[in-house]
Amino acid sequence: MKKLACLLPVLIFMVSCDSRTYEEISDRTPVPDQVRYAVEVKPIVEANCIGCHAPGGSAAYEPLTNYNEVKTNIASILDRIQRPNGDPQKMPKGGSLSPTQIAIFIKWNTDGLIEN
Repeated sequence: MKKLACLLPVLIFMVSCDSRTYEEISDRTPVPDQVRYAVEVKPIVEANCIGCHAPGGSAAYEPLTNYNEVKTNIASILDRIQRPNGDPQKMPKGGSLSPTQIAIFIKWNTDGLIEN
């Protein structure tokens, strides 16, 4: 029984190890030449923001359910998604967008907040 108790943590550790490099697991999706809300931004918002920033959510007071709401709040969104991990105001809560997703928001703002 003692051998099993010692072997179990080692087996769990070995199973959790991943031999892939950072380059293999990082998000290397290219940012489009022209970022549009409907195509690139909306899916990110729906997957990462709507849970809280919609009616009934914990941040329903600041909804992000459509183009105009996201456009109006872009400065705050850019500020929040680029905060360092551990910052209590970093969004999304409990995680982080990928570098590519953050770059999409930045480029969308730079491109003039194109809707379609």
